[in-house]
Amino acid sequence: MSSSESIFIGTDSGATTSKINAVWENEEPVSTKVFQRPTNSQNGTGAVVAGWIESINLFLKDNGLAWAQVKGVGLAIPGPYQRYGVLDRSANLPLSFAGWDVHADYTQALARAAGRPLELVVGNDGQFGGVAEARHARRDSKSSVLMLMPGSGLGCAYIDQNGLPLAGDTLASMEGAHMPAPLQLLGVKPFPCGCGRDWGCFETYTTISGLPLLLAEKLKKYPDHELATAAGTPKEKALSLRSRAQKGDPLALEIFDFQARALGLHIANLTLALDAGIVVVGGGLMDPEATTPEFRERYLRLLREAAEPYFWPAQRKSIKIVPAVLGDLSQAVGAAHVALNRHRA
Repeated sequence: MSSSESIFIGTDSGATTSKINAVWENEEPVSTKVFQRPTNSQNGTGAVVAGWIESINLFLKDNGLAWAQVKGVGLAIPGPYQRYGVLDRSANLPLSFAGWDVHADYTQALARAAGRPLELVVGNDGQFGGVAEARHARRDSKSSVLMLMPGSGLGCAYIDQNGLPLAGDTLASMEGAHMPAPLQLLGVKPFPCGCGRDWGCFETYTTISGLPLLLAEKLKKYPDHELATAAGTPKEKALSLRSRAQKGDPLALEIFDFQARALGLHIANLTLALDAGIVVVGGGLMDPEATTPEFRERYLRLLREAAEPYFWPAQRKSIKIVPAVLGDLSQAVGAAHVALNRHRA
């Protein structure tokens, strides 16, 4: 691309890391590399915004670009929201962030960095990730797309046949992470969730946030497992499970098999409501650089086996369940696409 070509920046702010990418006006990503830095949310909102600006500066420099080329910015950040651009209590961000007008603060910081006003669009990280993944999954079809992305939390999105995310009247649609799981089918008790709900949110049974709780339960069956006496925090022990599962550790495999079944039931739940033709499953578990083909195939097989009995007959024949292809790029790229679409509109 020409050094004078316009670009649209996407910022993906997670609980732990923030990622930056951009798209050209022809909708192609500027980079296929993941550019990420710590979010530093523990240092307050000012530190977070400063980190985003610094990351954009470094991204532009690394790709031979300049602020003069930036025509718009999208921010993907976990909801829910009090109103557009103003955060409410999030399960994965500090409680002090509730009420933060992230749209105003980031808009001001972008204007200072660019030397001129830039339009900023803000939206749910899962929904923006869904926009990017849907473009790849649907190809030339007009299928609607359901995306579920288990990571630190559970990103959820529904992308309609026009390629747009479902937002909802209070910008809180597709907060599927915090819908209640069918505990009677999973055979577990209701785990507490960071969102404050106590009915057993799907997020706690399908993501990293619930792994320490699942590990504690599973160690009752495996009291002699080395994790029962290993040093480290519950989260540190839980984060070792993915590599253990790929080496055939029975305890770890049982946990991820459970998570696959739980997510399959959620897919069935959401399919009854949304009737999407394609389901995209993302997150680190589907990342080819982080998991083996055997692990991914097992996870998707168990997920589909759990979901299919609850589909309508026509859905069993037609629904495609596919892994995400953009990995950790999806939410930043999706945010950039939304910024580009807003610019065109």
